[in-house]
Amino acid sequence: MLFIISVMIFIGVEALPGDLAESILGQAATPESIDAFRRALQLDLPPHIRYLYWIGGILQGELGTSLANNRPIADLLGARIGNTFFLATTAAVVSIPISIALGMLAALYRESFFDKFISISTLSMISFPEFFVAYILMVLLAVEFQIFPSLATVSEGMTFLERLYAIALPALTLTLIVIAHMMRMTRAAIINVLASPYIEMAHLKGIKKARIIVYHATPNSLSPIINVVVLNLAYLVVGVVLVEVVFVYPGLGQLLVDSVSKRDLPVVQASCLIFSAVYILLNLLADVLSILANPKLRHPK
Repeated sequence: MLFIISVMIFIGVEALPGDLAESILGQAATPESIDAFRRALQLDLPPHIRYLYWIGGILQGELGTSLANNRPIADLLGARIGNTFFLATTAAVVSIPISIALGMLAALYRESFFDKFISISTLSMISFPEFFVAYILMVLLAVEFQIFPSLATVSEGMTFLERLYAIALPALTLTLIVIAHMMRMTRAAIINVLASPYIEMAHLKGIKKARIIVYHATPNSLSPIINVVVLNLAYLVVGVVLVEVVFVYPGLGQLLVDSVSKRDLPVVQASCLIFSAVYILLNLLADVLSILANPKLRHPK
């Protein structure tokens, strides 16, 4: 899968309009300097040869050099990846327990006002694009009430609490976006289990509904819940591009957008490949954990 995606990334970059050498050197460049620049970047080679050079370097751990500042791409990606994972982890730590708790409460009070209110609120939130939610939160919490900073500026010397305060708005944006999907899946999984005969037997024995959901229904609903949680973790890592751009957060998504605007193609290719690898690995992890959490899948007849 990663091999196929690497080919698609390379083809997509090759399909970008314009000439890379002319874009970097400018209109005042002479044909001789453009030709020399193309030879230095191996742009004069056929596309399939350049792809083999690129993927060969990736397999050897060599990501190449940035065209914008002539720095090794690995150095550029190091701090940016850490910032992106810090933002995604913060949003996950907040959103996962809240969404599971809301899903359990919605299943417990199914068809009640609470259930309908939570469902409508979360579905409304997930219907809006990320940048819209981000700008609404920025207007309310950064401009009107001035609770959090509008720009998520972080630096190496900041303490843990200072970093949390700086990324409060982008983390809240991601939390509001993913919480709806996880909550709805948790609710649906628990309601599906509540229709099982052993749950009906527990009702007939007089066990309280809350205890049935917590101790009987939820453990047997773990497989789909784990699946949707891990898939949303994949989204939190890969889907942060727009959120990072809105809040000017120095993560991998912001680096990707900046590199596209500067036509720094080696950085674009490396960033896209890292995003793809994380997404594929987390999808694989979701499948494995779903199998481990479901006895029927672990011991098929």
